[in-house]
Amino acid sequence: MAIASRLPVSTAAPVPRWVDRVAHVIPWTTVPSGLWRIALGFGVPVGFTGELAELYRAPGWITPYVIVLTLVIEALALLTLGLVRPWGEVLPRWIPLLGGRPIPVLAAVAPASLGAVAVTWITVSSAFLWSTPANNGDPEAPHGFAGLVMVACYAPLLAWGPLLAVVTLAYAVRRLHSPRQPCTR
Repeated sequence: MAIASRLPVSTAAPVPRWVDRVAHVIPWTTVPSGLWRIALGFGVPVGFTGELAELYRAPGWITPYVIVLTLVIEALALLTLGLVRPWGEVLPRWIPLLGGRPIPVLAAVAPASLGAVAVTWITVSSAFLWSTPANNGDPEAPHGFAGLVMVACYAPLLAWGPLLAVVTLAYAVRRLHSPRQPCTR
């Protein structure tokens, strides 16, 4: 309770409800692919055959790799919530030396914008590669129902970058046109 009383209670300007909803959708875009990767990492047959099945055999190197990758991706997606929450405007007081200080708009907008561009580029370029021989076109890659499940799990990632761009733009506009400073009580 003592910590909660020291955190900002509101953002500098109200966050539009639709922007808040978009920000909360973003972490969910990463969940299906994360579950698919973790299933692969724990040895669930996801459709790979031949040399690819041997390469991705679990347990093995693939297990910690997919778990860490999934956690990192989900953590990055969850950072979007900082664009609609007070802790995205004022550093929490528990952070040594900097706690309680306002976050410069550019310090949030620049990495979020770069992230939106990077995620969009990675997911869109990957989507174009899904049917090439190196990916789903490979006879050892998942096909049929397994291929459909894999594509369905990765398709929501295509929304991550554009949605992040929308939330980032809304954050920048809201912070730059805010009539008052963030609440720091």
